Formats: sequence, structure tokens, C-alpha cells
Amino acid sequence: MEVSPYGLEALWSQGDFVIKSVAVLLVAMSIASWYVILTKALQILRFQRAAHAAGHQFWDTTSLPEGIATLGTENPFAEVAQAGVSSMRHHAAHKGHLHDQLSVSDWVTLSLRQAIDEVSGKLQAGMAVLASVGSTAPFVGLFGTVWGIYHALVSIGTSGQASIDKVAGPVGEALIMTALGLAVAIPATFGYNALVRGNKTIIAKLNKFGFDLHALFVTGSRSSNNETDHANGSNNGAKLVAVKGA
Repeated sequence: MEVSPYGLEALWSQGDFVIKSVAVLLVAMSIASWYVILTKALQILRFQRAAHAAGHQFWDTTSLPEGIATLGTENPFAEVAQAGVSSMRHHAAHKGHLHDQLSVSDWVTLSLRQAIDEVSGKLQAGMAVLASVGSTAPFVGLFGTVWGIYHALVSIGTSGQASIDKVAGPVGEALIMTALGLAVAIPATFGYNALVRGNKTIIAKLNKFGFDLHALFVTGSRSSNNETDHANGSNNGAKLVAVKGA
């Protein structure tokens, strides 16, 4: 089968090591960005379902162990709740050492904040890849274009033929590298922005859940706003049994 004198096939078959390296790099960047986009999107969907369970099923139980069990495993909200339970047990077990330094409210706050920060770190994992691809891919493609045009002009100057058909083909093929760079960068940029919005939503729900847990551990009941929201429904969610030293 005869290879077309124009297009990607010609660019690959006639290009030198630098052009081929740039093309391979752009393909690798595209694969990496799409992998991050798909995996992080699935993670956000999973965390959104977990947030729904934390906002409803968790508070409809009668005890913390039962509530944590309803959240299941590999659930960031379960991790935050478990961190709160562990902090209460630790404070009660070491009250003689910690009582004069940190109140139970401060200790629970620090523990919940640390757990939320760990989940936030998981959400941010991989985002740097998308940011890097979105910002550098156009310039990588532009470098390939400049390199291709340079060699095309050198070849035309050597042959001594500067007709439009001799110039348009090589220059047009080189410009394909810029198009490839944009094709890699645009999905990465849109994906990054969408994932950032999704991450902010999950973190906001984690902070709200942590605030409710803090109120539960310190006062023995959920925050007043949420109690009002659930006044017409189940009352179990407003007054879970807080773990003091079990």
C-alpha cells in the first residue's frame, strides 16, 4: 500500500529522530492525561455516593460503630469518622497527660482535620499531571512544528526548488505537530478544571461532615442546623451515641 505523501504517515516516515520523539512524547502525555481524567472522575463519583451515605444513612443509625459500618470500606467519610472515634478514645486513655494541654474539643478538631487533609491529598493526587500536560503540550507541539519547518526549508533550499507544491507539503506536515499539541492540551485543561470543581465539592462535604462529628463528640448531638433539618424525619441522626472512652 502506497504511503500518502502528506499527513501523519508522511510526517512519521520522513521525519527525523526529533520529530518522532516529539510525536511519541505527545502521545504519552495524552495517554497519561486521559488515564488521570478517567480514574479521578470515577473516584469523585464514588466519593459522591459516599457523601450521600454519610449525609443520610450514617445519621439514621443509633451508634457510631453502626453508622461507620453503613459507610463501608474505602470510604473517606468512614475514615474521618473512625479518626474521630480514635481521637476520643486516645484522649480518654491519656487524659492525665493531655488534659492540661489540649481540651477534648481541640484534640478532636486536630484529629478530624488531619483525616480530612489526608483525604484531600488523595483527591489531589494526579492533578499535577493534568496541569503539566495542559500547560506544556502546546509548546511541545510548537517545538515539533518549528523543527519540522526548519528542516523542510533546509531541504527546499538544498534542492533549489521553491515552488508552492514543494513548500506547502512539508510545512503543512510540520504544522500538524501544533495541532497534536493542542489536541493533547485541551482535554487535559478541561479535565483539570472539572476535577478541581468535583474535588472542592467533596472536600466541602467532608468539612461539613467533620463539623457534625465534632459537635457529636463534644456535645453528644449533631449540630443544631442539621437537627432542625431532620426534625420531621428520623431523630436517630441528631443524637448518635458518642464514644467517650470505649
